[in-house]
Amino acid sequence: MNQLIAYGELGFRHIADLAALDHIVFLLALAAPYRAADWRSLAVLATAFTVGHSITLALAVSETVALPPAVIEFLIPVTIVITAFRNLREGRTARRGLEPWLAGGFGLIHGAGFANYLTALFDGPIGVPLLGFNLGVEAGQILILGVVLAAFEAIGRVPQIDVARRVLVSAGAGVWAVTLAFDRLPW
Repeated sequence: MNQLIAYGELGFRHIADLAALDHIVFLLALAAPYRAADWRSLAVLATAFTVGHSITLALAVSETVALPPAVIEFLIPVTIVITAFRNLREGRTARRGLEPWLAGGFGLIHGAGFANYLTALFDGPIGVPLLGFNLGVEAGQILILGVVLAAFEAIGRVPQIDVARRVLVSAGAGVWAVTLAFDRLPW
């Protein structure tokens, strides 16, 4: 039980730490088109992201897949750019069945970014530590998204403000991520 809690705390810190700003900005971009009333849809996306994150971590930690860190670190901000672009282009209109798949796919990439570090921490069976870590990631995401949705709700429900908020958050996340992607070019 101590191992589950310790890795849960590590997963929570991984997602909520300002040093992992790329994950927080991804969550901001993911949440940009949503309102507090849409929390269930956003929770589905966060969970899909965690599932993707979990799959990559399990594959990397079990040494089934070896992932090139430089490419992964470049692809993480690319996922933010894609999310922000989709928000700017489509807003809330395209939120059909594709978003959970995209969030899960982006989770695969983000999970790979932490896989090497986490692999170095494991010294035995990976089941409990991996479960704890992923539960911590999910808890951190839900907390961050809850704060973000509360802030969005505080801004108001005026349609013009809602659109401006979506555009500003998405554009800001996208610009920040493009800069980060250029800083992380793997070639």
